[in-house]
Amino acid sequence: MRQAKRPPGSFSRRGPILRPTVTRRSFLTATGAAAALAMSGNLPDLVDAAGISHRTDKRPLFTLGVASGDPLPDAVVIWTRLAPGPLEPFGGMDDRTVDVEWEVAEDATFRRVVRRGTAHARAEYAHTVHVDVRGLRPWRHYFYRFRAAGQISPVGRTRTAPAPSDEPAVTMAVASCQAFYDGFYTAYQDVVRREHDVVLFLGDYIYEVGVGPTAGVRNQAVPVDFAGEIFTLDEYRARYALHKTDPDLQAAHAAAPWIVTLDDHEVEGNWAGYVSEDGIPHDDFLVRRANGFRAYWEHMPLRLDQSPDGPSIRLHRHLRYGRTADLSVLDTRQFRDDQTSTGGWLPPDEVSIDPARTITGDAQERWLLDTLGRSTSRWNVVAQQVAMAQLDRKTGPELELPMDTWNGYAASRDRVLSSVRDQDVRNFVVLTGDLHRSVASDLRVNFADPSTPAIGTEFVTTSISSGKDGVDADATGRALLAENPHVKYQNVQRGYLSCRLDRTQWTSEFRIVDRVVTPGGTASTRATLVVEDGRPGTHLA
Repeated sequence: MRQAKRPPGSFSRRGPILRPTVTRRSFLTATGAAAALAMSGNLPDLVDAAGISHRTDKRPLFTLGVASGDPLPDAVVIWTRLAPGPLEPFGGMDDRTVDVEWEVAEDATFRRVVRRGTAHARAEYAHTVHVDVRGLRPWRHYFYRFRAAGQISPVGRTRTAPAPSDEPAVTMAVASCQAFYDGFYTAYQDVVRREHDVVLFLGDYIYEVGVGPTAGVRNQAVPVDFAGEIFTLDEYRARYALHKTDPDLQAAHAAAPWIVTLDDHEVEGNWAGYVSEDGIPHDDFLVRRANGFRAYWEHMPLRLDQSPDGPSIRLHRHLRYGRTADLSVLDTRQFRDDQTSTGGWLPPDEVSIDPARTITGDAQERWLLDTLGRSTSRWNVVAQQVAMAQLDRKTGPELELPMDTWNGYAASRDRVLSSVRDQDVRNFVVLTGDLHRSVASDLRVNFADPSTPAIGTEFVTTSISSGKDGVDADATGRALLAENPHVKYQNVQRGYLSCRLDRTQWTSEFRIVDRVVTPGGTASTRATLVVEDGRPGTHLA
């Protein structure tokens, strides 16, 4: 018998209630908790319904929007956070658990609901919800939403990955570096308009430094508590809430699934492994790292098994887009050796060329090379944080390189690129953030010899807002083009990278916004570069 149709916008309660049963470890659930608590302890069971809240606060709950991420052919993570006062302590919530229903449908009106269930937003997780929705169909758009205390969230749209045997064209938006106080997130309006299949975010989702009372160029009131650098778990949580109040960022999260990794500012600028850039003692820095990782996982659409264990988190992972692309997501912060000297632009020295140095750690490096070697996909993509290509900005035969990037870990880069060559990895493409500039480069095993054949391509996306408006070219950009024959393009304005992968070529459009320090900027394509299937290296279209 046919079920009666529900009115558009209604929220169904029919069907079985699916309750996750995963438990994870936790730490630092309150500001100022002891360092020992950061390293150990048990989280409450995620499905324990004890203490479910019956709220009387009628302020909007879903002020930070919704998100989805890490799509598989049959699954995707959906996310939200309850925060009636997003910039208030604890997001305006008390310490009680809130019952949150969720639905996933094939249509935006939710007439064809395919999965539904109940999760619990707990204070221990800042009232965030992560649901790993399974049993979906490959390469399909789905719509999702949440309900709590009688309120319904905004609707998000997501898309699963293709089936392993399929080879569709895939579109990706690549973004990084969104300092809240430096500008508006105008580029995300363009990301939404172009309807990408997935968004890759490559680090610096937040910045740990203080935000002034007018939020920099945004000229909006920010609580005085945000003025200082952040260290505690509550401060990191509040900083994510501030960023997520941006409507363009919320729209981009709601438009497509995101695949994310972090860089340095999610913890502290230029940190390396267990070493604090600010000189914080080892044990104290581990607590800070634990706080940063915990808040990061809470606010990203990541699976439960990626939640941090104290000051450690597993972010490197492999996702496949059918036969079109294998995507290896890296973490170049957590396992790296310390930077040489200040980590700035410097000549190579004994430290930077030390054959034992690593930017990924030995285990992640082996995992990456094994993953690339086993791939049968047309495009082999590495999504990561800092520039891999040699970037010399000093005129003449001497070198001056950015030591916080793979340039400061030459042996680590040589091992990866040599393995790509020796394993004959097909169509190797590296996607990178961090630089606050757009750069396209050929990758070579020997950058000192321009006749060495290219074995891959790197596309560096500029920042969403960090660095304010920028310029078309600065002195560093002109030097990069003049001193590095493998560098094919550069620009220092704000924006993102829009990519299309198909059976014949990879197309990268550098989408640039003419201004971000005031709203209303216009996006345009500054340059289009392509990589042809089976022909390593890139060129202007």
